[in-house]
Amino acid sequence: MSLPLEGLSAIVTGAGRGLGRAEALELARLGAAVVVNDYGQPGRDGSGEASATPAEEVAAEITAAGGRAVAHLGDVSDFETARGLVDLAVAEFGKLDILVNNAGILRDRMVFSMSEDEWDSVVRVHLKGHFNTTHFAAVHWRGRSKAGESGVYGRIVNTSSEAFLAGSAGQPNYAAAKGGIVGLTTSSALALARYGVTANAICPRARTRMTEDVFAGFAEPAAEDELDPLSPEHVAPLVGYLASPAAARVNGQLLVVHGGMVAVVERPRVAAKFDTAKEVFGFEELDGLLTPYFAERPPGETFAASEVLGLKKG
Repeated sequence: MSLPLEGLSAIVTGAGRGLGRAEALELARLGAAVVVNDYGQPGRDGSGEASATPAEEVAAEITAAGGRAVAHLGDVSDFETARGLVDLAVAEFGKLDILVNNAGILRDRMVFSMSEDEWDSVVRVHLKGHFNTTHFAAVHWRGRSKAGESGVYGRIVNTSSEAFLAGSAGQPNYAAAKGGIVGLTTSSALALARYGVTANAICPRARTRMTEDVFAGFAEPAAEDELDPLSPEHVAPLVGYLASPAAARVNGQLLVVHGGMVAVVERPRVAAKFDTAKEVFGFEELDGLLTPYFAERPPGETFAASEVLGLKKG
């Protein structure tokens, strides 16, 4: 019996540790040949010397299990590095079929304290990094289609966050970048569908070095053989599914995933609509319509972390 991703090739960015590692291993387990990309810096803020070791270790783990993998050291926020990453997949495996964008950094600070560099660096790695690899993957797939190849296969799985959905007071850069990734995903889904490509985004909850502060004190396994409800291994199977032929009809979607749960997020809907009684709204009319409406709603729509994440401490 053939594996779901047999004969397909994939790129996973930020795959040296945490979520990216789990995703790369899952794609390989399902039969894909994998380019394991990571910049290998030790600091979750993108600090420290770049190192090929994390990517090489994951690639070695895949090959030791009988799969095919190659390591790639590079910062996907650099346009030419992203070009080289896609070129490597094509050179090694003949084509690219799956792109999983996961690479990211954190530089948390309140909006009134955040520096320009802290803003730019996070948006660059997350949002521009997603764009760079998506651009060159799209060029590859469109080129094959324009050359007359029938049945071009392409899957993009992007990584957003519930920081975009629910807000995150100390992460204006991260929340904005993750929101931008959803916009990039839906735009790409519409633009690339004609070439046989789907694009979807996930909001994963997982305990990694990126989220060690967020999930500090939240429930951990009671026994050594019990899987952490926030383990990246809960997220990876959804990535494998979205990368597979079985998900051909899933396109432009946003899904929350963690601990045995997958939720499909609806696109924003209109909560209320008001029409002017005149030709154009004036201040007084808007005051009379909107002030009473919002006075009846919870102020700010803010939630405690435990409510947003659906988790319990202890």
